[in-house]
Parts: sequence; structure tokens; C-alpha cells
Amino acid sequence: MIYRDATIEDINHLQIIRNSVKENILSNPDLVTIDDYKEYLSVRGKGWVCEIDDLIVGFAIADLKDSNIWALFLRSEFEGKGIAYELHKLMLDWYFSNGKEKVWLGTSPNTRAEKFYRKRGWRETGLHGESEIKFEMTREDWLNKKLKDVSGNAAPDQAEA
Repeated sequence: MIYRDATIEDINHLQIIRNSVKENILSNPDLVTIDDYKEYLSVRGKGWVCEIDDLIVGFAIADLKDSNIWALFLRSEFEGKGIAYELHKLMLDWYFSNGKEKVWLGTSPNTRAEKFYRKRGWRETGLHGESEIKFEMTREDWLNKKLKDVSGNAAPDQAEA
């Protein structure tokens, strides 16, 4: 497995992954354009990918402008291997290293993603839109979570979103 920064050249692969998920499905995939990916990767924030045998199998994108997580998705056949955990870690380490104190995200209820974020210490703070759960993570919560993981008190599991 190789983890690296996402590039503009990766966008077609990211779209394929995003449009192939079985949960948190976009109501209209045409509303998230190539230009949206370009903006999030090069203007608003940063992204990461995981490659296995030259195949991008997962990606994550953080948005500094709106202080949120824009994406964290995997090809379904690669779930349960710790990839989402590592992408999540890379993303939050970078995000909070940029001086941010809080980040939020929205995800559908009763999904693997909801369970994934709860296990990683995200706090439910209400609704995002009409049907998504809104979660928040503070810099302090993230640092405390990492400290617990390192000390062995709360070793990360392999559960994936």
C-alpha cells in the first residue's frame, strides 16, 4: 500500500470511487464536477490517495476554507484493511497542523461511515441538511485520541467506512 498526496491527474479515479459506493450515495453524481475536485485539491484544501498495485483504492479530501471533511471513500472490495483509518489519520494530522481548531463533516445515519466516525472520536452535533448527521472533531480531541492510540489504551481497529 502506498499513501500519497492526491493530484489533479487522479480525479477520474476519485470520481469512479465516489460514484461506486453503496452508502452515502450522491443523489445526482453530475452535481460534483471535475472542477469541484480541482478546487478542493488545489485551492480549498488537500487530498490523499491509497494505491495498491497502481490502482487507487481510496481517497480523502479536507477543506480548510469551510473547515470540513469533503470526502473519505474506498472501493468496497478494499474495506476492512485499515485504509480508511490511515487516510483519516493523514488528513486530520494535516488539517490540524494548519492551525485549525475544529472540523466537521456530514454523513448518512445508520451507515458504516457513521460507525467509523463514532469509533474515531467524532461527536454528533446535530443535523447537516435534512437527513445527514453532523459530526465535529476538535484539535484537542484529535490529539487526545492519537495519544490514546499510541499508548495502547485504545488501539485502532480495522473497521472501515
